[in-house]
Amino acid sequence: MKPSLACWIAPLTALALLGACSKPAESGKKSYAFLTNGVASFWDIAKAGAEQAGQDLGVEVSVLMPDGVVQQNQMIEDLVIRQADGIAISPIDAENQVDAIDRAAAATHLITADSDAPKTKRLLYLGMDNYEAGRMCGKLVKEALPDGGKVMIFIGRLEQDNARGRRQGVIDELLGRSMDPTRFDPPDAVLSGNGYEILGTLTDQFDRLRGKQNVDDTLSAHPDLGCAVGLFVFNPPLILESLRAAGKLGQVKVVGFDEAEETLAGIAAGHVHGTVVQNPFEYGRRSIEVLHAIASGDRSVIPENGFINIPAREIRKDNVAEFQADLRAKLGR
Repeated sequence: MKPSLACWIAPLTALALLGACSKPAESGKKSYAFLTNGVASFWDIAKAGAEQAGQDLGVEVSVLMPDGVVQQNQMIEDLVIRQADGIAISPIDAENQVDAIDRAAAATHLITADSDAPKTKRLLYLGMDNYEAGRMCGKLVKEALPDGGKVMIFIGRLEQDNARGRRQGVIDELLGRSMDPTRFDPPDAVLSGNGYEILGTLTDQFDRLRGKQNVDDTLSAHPDLGCAVGLFVFNPPLILESLRAAGKLGQVKVVGFDEAEETLAGIAAGHVHGTVVQNPFEYGRRSIEVLHAIASGDRSVIPENGFINIPAREIRKDNVAEFQADLRAKLGR
């Protein structure tokens, strides 16, 4: 049974988003929403997975892509007003969204996907261990730059739980540190060890122009840069764009995250050493399946530890073609 709406107090501003969300199913079908943390090709893949689950289960599915935390919170409120049977959300700023997420969790079935909000009352987190995936990414950097060197990390933002863990995993792996997901180095700190010098971490807040400028500025300030690491889906393509303009393709090693078409093409061409990929199709598909099971009364899908692990994978030149073919098949291309 769906929880009561009695505890939900939603501001009328959420009604401005009525056109952005699908109406609750009028045919008696259950209605679920998958709420991303932004607009990116990564989420197009998750959307395909969520919609596939909707077709398989015969339920209504909405996939919403907000532009920032304010709009994401408004979308959460609107979905509760519309009495969605379940919501999967990738929080943008988990630390400051506890109240918004908890109010929704009290009104409907709510899980987190891709990025967690462990301090909230969400039912479970579906995704990967981002710290471990970050360490996988760090191992790729060590393969690309075995003798050490200067490294700069580029990422969308650090407010997200997944971003912080992913970045720290890269740093700890490069510096030869012990496993400690709670560790957090300041973004502007220059860190040295194990033959590597991590120059810092530059964020762009999903602003592509700013993201490219971050890379341009780094290449200008550090002509001896050894490796550029892009940790959000759009970062590796921006790195490649800057390197191409600077005539440094192949001179600066590139290690990425996620499966942007430009990143995969860069691996095939030898311009990118490798990338760590999640499984956004499964994030979308499994999220809807889990929400539907819970809404139908089956809580056995909730693990005791509250974590459904969808493991990350490493993509290099030797397996990129196979991965691309599988991805195209899932997207119907």
